[in-house]
Amino acid sequence: MADIPVSHPRRASLLGRQRLVDAAKLGLLADSALIAHGRGEAFDYLLDERTCDSARTAIREVAARLQVAQHPVISVNGNTIVLAGKSLIRIAAILNCPLEVNIYYRTPERIEKLLALLKNLRQEISEELAPNQFSGDWKSAVESVNILGAISDGRILGLEGPRSLCSADGIESADVVLVPLEDGDRCEALIALGKQVLVIDLNPLSRTARQATVTIVDEVSRASSILFSYIVKEKSNPTDWDNDAVLKDALEVMSQSVNRI
Repeated sequence: MADIPVSHPRRASLLGRQRLVDAAKLGLLADSALIAHGRGEAFDYLLDERTCDSARTAIREVAARLQVAQHPVISVNGNTIVLAGKSLIRIAAILNCPLEVNIYYRTPERIEKLLALLKNLRQEISEELAPNQFSGDWKSAVESVNILGAISDGRILGLEGPRSLCSADGIESADVVLVPLEDGDRCEALIALGKQVLVIDLNPLSRTARQATVTIVDEVSRASSILFSYIVKEKSNPTDWDNDAVLKDALEVMSQSVNRI
C-alpha cells in the first residue's frame, strides 16, 4: 500500500484502511472494528472525504472547551489509536491531560497491546521537533502524558457490565471528555453525570452525535490533526454552542453530494 501515488485522491483513506487491517492481524482490534470503520467510510464518501466548514467550526469549539477544562481527558479505543493516536498524544501533551484506553470488547490482551502501542507512539513523538508555536520542553511534555486504562478503578454511573469500567483518574473524574468514535450509551451516561462530551462521529444521525455537547462530523484522523493545529496555535473561549445546527449542516452537505449523482 505504501506505493500508492501521492496524487491518488483516496490515498489517505486507503492507507488508513490498511493500518486497521494490519492492527487487526496483530490482535489490537475487536472483530467488529473493520465493520465500524467501513460504516464510517460510507458517510465520509458523502462528505467528499474532506472537512466541511461546520466541522472546522466544531473543531475550534472543541479546542476552546478542552483549553478551559479543569480536568480534560481523551478517551481512545483501538480504531482511534491506530488512525489518530499520534495527533491525540500531541494534543494531550499541549493540554497536559491523560489519555485513557477504554474499549467495549475488553480483554487483558487487547488492553496490554493498545497500551504498549500508545507508549511506543509517545516515545516517537517525544523525539520530534517541538511545534513552532510551543514554548517549553516538548520532550518532557510528551513523556509526561499519562496513559491510563491498565487499571479500571473507576465507574461510569448509569452503565452496567464492562462498559461501566473506567479509570478513576481519567473519565470518572473528568469534567470534559474528548471521545472519538463514541457509542450512544456511554455518551448518554456521561452527559447525565454532568460532563461535557466532545465527540468525533461521521454519522450525524447517531445517538452519540445527537446527544453530545459538541459533535465534529468528520473523519477521526483529519479532525484530530486539525484539532492539534488549533490547540497549539490559538487560545479561544467556548461559545453558546448550537450542536443541532452543525448536525443539520453536515446532513445538508451529504444531501448535496447525493444530488450531484
